[in-house]
Amino acid sequence: MTEARRTGWAGERFGAWLARPLASFHLIVTIATLLTVLGLVMVLSASSVEAYTGGGSAYSLFIQQAMFAALGAVAFYTALRLPLRLLRQWSFPIFSISVLALVLVLIPGIGAVHGGARRWFDIGPLSIQPSEVVKVTLVVWGAHLLASRRGAHLKDILVPLVPAGLLVCLLVVLEPNLSTTIALGIVLMALLWFGGLPVRLFVGIMVSGVVVASVLALSAGYRSDRVRAFFNPGDDPQGVNYQARQAKYSLADGGILGRGLGQSRAKWSYLPNSHNDFIFAIIGEELGFLGCMAVLALLAMFVYAGIRIALRSVDPFLRLLTATATTWITAQALINIGYVVGLLPVTGLQLPLVSAGGSSLAITLFMFGIIASAARHEPEAVSALQSGQDGRLSRLLRLPIPEVYTPARADTPRKSAARGKAERPRQAPRRQPPAERRRRTPQSRGTNSLRSTRAWEPTYPMPHAKERGRSR
Repeated sequence: MTEARRTGWAGERFGAWLARPLASFHLIVTIATLLTVLGLVMVLSASSVEAYTGGGSAYSLFIQQAMFAALGAVAFYTALRLPLRLLRQWSFPIFSISVLALVLVLIPGIGAVHGGARRWFDIGPLSIQPSEVVKVTLVVWGAHLLASRRGAHLKDILVPLVPAGLLVCLLVVLEPNLSTTIALGIVLMALLWFGGLPVRLFVGIMVSGVVVASVLALSAGYRSDRVRAFFNPGDDPQGVNYQARQAKYSLADGGILGRGLGQSRAKWSYLPNSHNDFIFAIIGEELGFLGCMAVLALLAMFVYAGIRIALRSVDPFLRLLTATATTWITAQALINIGYVVGLLPVTGLQLPLVSAGGSSLAITLFMFGIIASAARHEPEAVSALQSGQDGRLSRLLRLPIPEVYTPARADTPRKSAARGKAERPRQAPRRQPPAERRRRTPQSRGTNSLRSTRAWEPTYPMPHAKERGRSR
C-alpha cells in the first residue's frame, strides 16, 4: 500500500469516527485528559528544582497541582451530571456569590497577599483565587441571560450584562490583576458578539476596552515596565527583559526534538516562573518544536470541537455557552503562547490545564465538563443515547440520558414572534363551552413572558414525564 493510499485510508477512518453521534463528547474528554496529564508532567519537571531549593520537597508543587487536578476531575464529572435546567436556575445566585467573593478578597485579614497582590483565599494548604471562579460564572449566567432575551431590544441585551461585567473587571483590577481582567473582557466581548450585538456597537465597545486596557497597562510601574520591555527588547537584558529573553533562549535550546523530558537547563533558576506563566518555554526546551506543535494541535482540535458543538446545538443557551467558553480558553492559551515566544507583552495569563495554578486548573476542568455535557445534548447524541448507544465511556461513568430540548416561549425570539402576530390575519374567536373556558383560564396569565425578562428565573423547558422516567 502506497503512502498516499495509507493517508487517504487514515483520513477516511478519522472522518468516519467524526461522523459518530458522540464524537464531540469523546474529543472534549480526550483533549482535557491529554492537556491535564501533560500539565502535571511538565509542572513536576519545571518546579522540582525551585521547590527543592526553597527548602521543601522536590514534589511539593507537583503534589499541590495533582490535588487540584483530582478536584478538577470531580468538578468535570459533576458538570457532566448537572442538569442544564438546574445550571440555568442557579446561574445568577452563583454569579452573585462569586462577585461577593471578589469583594471579600480585597478586605485585609480575609484575602491573602502573595507577590504584592491580594487575590487569594488561603484555606489550609490550598489557595483559592475567586477571580478564576468568576470567569465560569460570568460565562454561564451571561449565556442564560442572552438566551432568555433573544430578539429583545438592545437595552435588554446590554443591561444588566455589561454593568455586571464592568463591575467584575473593576474588582479584579483593584487586586491588582490585569491579566485576569483581560480574560474577563474577552468573555464579555464573546458573549456580546455571539449574543447578536450590532457590529458597530460591538466595535465601539471593543475599541473602548482596548483603550482602557492600554491605560491600565501604562498606569502601574510593573505593568508599564513590561510594555516598555516588549517594545525595547534590547534594553536592560538583566532586568525587566530578563524573563522574556530567557524564555526565547529556552525555546531555541530545545531544537526540533528537545533535550529530553526533565533535562531542561532553564529551570535551574535561569527562567523565573518556569512552572507557571512560562511553562510553554520548558515544553519547547524538553520536548522541542514537535512538543510545542502537539500542544497547538490539541488547542486546534479543541477549537474545532467547540465550534462543532456550538453549531450542532439546538438550545440557544448551549450555543452561547459553548462558543463563549471556547473563545475564552483559546484566547487565553494564545495570549500565553504569544508572550512566551515574544509576539505579545508579558501579561501573566496561564496556559489552560498546563500551567501550575490550582484554582485555574480545577475551574477550567469544570468548564470543560460543561462543554462535554453540551456535546451530549447534540440532537444526534441524544437520539443515540436514548436508543441505547451510550458507549463504554458513558456506561463507565454512569451518565444520565440528557433531556430533550423543546423550545419554550422564553426561547423564541420576541421580535419575530411579534412580527408573526402582526402579520397573522385576525380571526373571529370561536365560542367555547363554559367548562373549557374555565379550564384554560389559569394558563393564560402570561407568567412565561414575565419570567423570560428576569435573569434569575429558570427558563429551561421541563421534560415530559416519559422522558424523565427514561432518564432515570
